[in-house]
Amino acid sequence: MSSSVSKIYATALADVAKANNTLEPTCNDVEKLEKTFSDPKVLEFLVNPTVELRKKREVIDLIAESLSLLPHTSNFLNVLIDSNRIDLVKEIAKEFEGVYNEMTKTELVVVKSVVRLGSQHLAQIAKYVQRLTGAKNVRIRTVIDESLIAGFTISYGGSCSKLIDMSVKKRLEDITTQVVEVFDGNCV
Repeated sequence: MSSSVSKIYATALADVAKANNTLEPTCNDVEKLEKTFSDPKVLEFLVNPTVELRKKREVIDLIAESLSLLPHTSNFLNVLIDSNRIDLVKEIAKEFEGVYNEMTKTELVVVKSVVRLGSQHLAQIAKYVQRLTGAKNVRIRTVIDESLIAGFTISYGGSCSKLIDMSVKKRLEDITTQVVEVFDGNCV
């Protein structure tokens, strides 16, 4: 149920942003909120029923000011506080990304690598995925994953369900599988 409620809030925020011609900046605001609310202390304070509404609003105003949020994003946070739905803010952020991507025909791509890739490599990946999917836009989110040993993986598609694996870890797994198959075949 909270997922559908989160989607309703995310869609409402996206509709307001689109009406104000601020969809991209609002998306940036939501990304900032996602990072801010990943600190459990912030959320714990705001969902605490013993904290007065006035104090919660003061904290929201401080967050909005420190992150330079758009007025409608700041108002949105106050709506969540007033309706006791601030606990959904991280879910709403995830849903917003999906709504934003749909509205702008954007493909989300998650690139995992051992080291941070340069902007020229990320641009090449974006162009490749754009050709592959026909998306109007491509947004890349990078993740450092040392377990890959070297190389990178590219996830895209609905819920990032499609994977292109160019990692050494995958190559080693493939070699191990081939070696096991050879030995299993000879030992039988």
